[in-house]
Amino acid sequence: MSEHSSNAPAILLVRPQLGQNIGATARAMLNYGLTDLRIIKPRDGWPNPDAAPMAAGAFEAGVTVRAFDSLKDAVEDLSFLAAATARPRGMEKDVEDAEGTVRIARSFGSKAGILFGSESSGLLNDEVTVADIIMTYPVNPNFASLNLAQAVIVFAAAWGAQTKEIPDEFDEREPPASRADLIGMFEHFEDELQRAGFFYPPEKTELMTRNLRNAFTRAGWSAQEVRTFRGAIKALALGRGKARIERED
Repeated sequence: MSEHSSNAPAILLVRPQLGQNIGATARAMLNYGLTDLRIIKPRDGWPNPDAAPMAAGAFEAGVTVRAFDSLKDAVEDLSFLAAATARPRGMEKDVEDAEGTVRIARSFGSKAGILFGSESSGLLNDEVTVADIIMTYPVNPNFASLNLAQAVIVFAAAWGAQTKEIPDEFDEREPPASRADLIGMFEHFEDELQRAGFFYPPEKTELMTRNLRNAFTRAGWSAQEVRTFRGAIKALALGRGKARIERED
């Protein structure tokens, strides 16, 4: 994740109350390549022993935490600042969702920061005032109550989505089946269905066959899936034959 560290934004927690939330925030950040965590006037001080268990190793794995006595000191090196809030503030500021905030932050090409307020009261108006924009989420207006770390991970996930490729191992898919493979599978299946008496009445055979083929083609079969399904057809056919022989015996 170091490839994004040069322009990754800082996450700033203003007056966080619980060490557990600081730790959970660090864990959420590192999942998406964010490592610069700044805390301003934490209620219980810093370091806080309650943070480590919830961080799940994030501090040791790269998240750095710096504590500040004032918001002014915490943001002095930042060129762009967004304030996360669920409440309208009546301020003449642009309002963006997480995705829009990420796009703006990335466009600056220099250090950005995202402000999150305390668990009980969020950000004060004076704290929102120093931000360039307001960031808000499309949450339920009747229950706009995200945990602090949850609020951070929504932004962090949006950052990750716009800055990282899906890992290669998730795209190691089998090649798609050829039309010849698919048609061969159709015919194999239809032949066995015919033997089993599935197509009844006979005059509906064409329509039933067409419906089956349409359903199959929507599935986007891979070559391996076709081979597996044909093996299943063969096994069912052999089983049906074996059952017939046993009945005759």
